[in-house]
Amino acid sequence: MLSRRLLVVAAAVAGLSLAGCNKGAASGGVSTDDMSLGKADAKVQVTEYASASCSHCARFNNEVFPAFKAKYIDTGKVHYTLKEFLTPPEQVAAAGFLVARCAGKDKYFTVLDSIYKNQAEMFQTGDFRGVLLRIAQSSGMTEDQFNKCVADENALKALNTRVERAVKDDKITGTPSFLVNGKKVAEGEVSLAQLDTAITEAAK
Repeated sequence: MLSRRLLVVAAAVAGLSLAGCNKGAASGGVSTDDMSLGKADAKVQVTEYASASCSHCARFNNEVFPAFKAKYIDTGKVHYTLKEFLTPPEQVAAAGFLVARCAGKDKYFTVLDSIYKNQAEMFQTGDFRGVLLRIAQSSGMTEDQFNKCVADENALKALNTRVERAVKDDKITGTPSFLVNGKKVAEGEVSLAQLDTAITEAAK
């Protein structure tokens, strides 16, 4: 069961409309409120639309992303941007992203990584709040700060706006979705080999 605090999140995101998208080319333009890694002026820009509650996103993070980061981000070949999206249960995804942002920009990806690595535990135990609180505390947040973070209406509205933009402007219908230099190259399970091909083509 979600705590009363997380139910606030559930109520806030319940009105999101994530269905009924029209097909079209995604733009994937990077905005100042997106989280990024790597050399900003890299020739290849890779954008991932991901949800903190998406099992496929967790699998990519846990099994593919470390090698992708070492090969492309750490070497300056790729500038990587993560754009937040919400998939069921939306309240869990929203709370996860809020906690990652509240931890601070320098800890955002570390916290999100912890959420993905502990995602199975959350769903197996149903203790969403307990797991997220533990992750928040490991990043230096107190329980009071965690409670205020997941109940922050302004932060929720901003997240809502980012998700609506992904749906309306970028035509995102599922996660993870990957764009290379603005062109969608994969949706769902993706391997490093698939990304290799797209990145090699974009780098020409």
